[in-house]
Amino acid sequence: MKFASFKINGVTSWGLIDGAEAVDVGALLRNQFPDLKSAIAAGALAQAAAAAPKAARHPITGISWLPVIPNPDKILCIGLNYETHRKETGRTEVENPTVFGRFANSQTGHLANIIRPRVSKDLDFEGELAVIIGTPGRYISRAKAWDHIAGYACYNEGSVRDYQRHTHQFTPGKNFPGTGAFGPWMVTPDEAGDLAPLRLQTRLNGEVVQDATISQMIFDIPRQIEYCSSFTRLEPGDVIATGTPGGVGSRRTPPLWMKPGDVVEVEIDRIGLLRNGIADEA
Repeated sequence: MKFASFKINGVTSWGLIDGAEAVDVGALLRNQFPDLKSAIAAGALAQAAAAAPKAARHPITGISWLPVIPNPDKILCIGLNYETHRKETGRTEVENPTVFGRFANSQTGHLANIIRPRVSKDLDFEGELAVIIGTPGRYISRAKAWDHIAGYACYNEGSVRDYQRHTHQFTPGKNFPGTGAFGPWMVTPDEAGDLAPLRLQTRLNGEVVQDATISQMIFDIPRQIEYCSSFTRLEPGDVIATGTPGGVGSRRTPPLWMKPGDVVEVEIDRIGLLRNGIADEA
């Protein structure tokens, strides 16, 4: 199944995506589950699917896409998690995942513009697989990690590189408003299947700029969940952005920055296609 958050006629809702239609389950279940995160927390995705035949349907061309989870408790990002990216940055090998955080208001949805801030022109792309937590937990073992996942989505972890490099801390460059694209939808694990062979590709104006398979991660998803849950309790709706492959714009000669008028796409087999334009901050 595919679940998404969206606006219909200006009203925020959530529901299933069925082909070219958005099924507005949120309108039926709003008193119980006001958003997708609350439905995930309650283990109510099957209930939502059962309610779908009674819900209104809308062409997806008529909805405004929101980030899959607009209001996560936390967004944990795994840095330098593909060997091609580690090598292009010149970073040394490490024994544990590199983790930093994003804020919820740094996110934007499918088909919305990623915003280049007025203080920088160094806006870079980072295509990634996002993991959405379904079941809360602390000290989750690798063997149990898959049981804590609600689904997967595409993520473009847009990075303002000069701000990222002001110090050794990544936080400023990763949290400008409207730079983290998340969508279009969440695919449940039964539909996603085996992730390892899935191809992750980022395209800028139709040109392939990143190309990898999920199997090429240095720290796989169970290891990421095990490590992150060791220092924080993972909550339903939490997002783990699992890292980007090599090919980022900042490591090219000359650098390849995203600019207004560009179109950037992140596509992952069986997960989806996330598309965004680029615009300057108003």
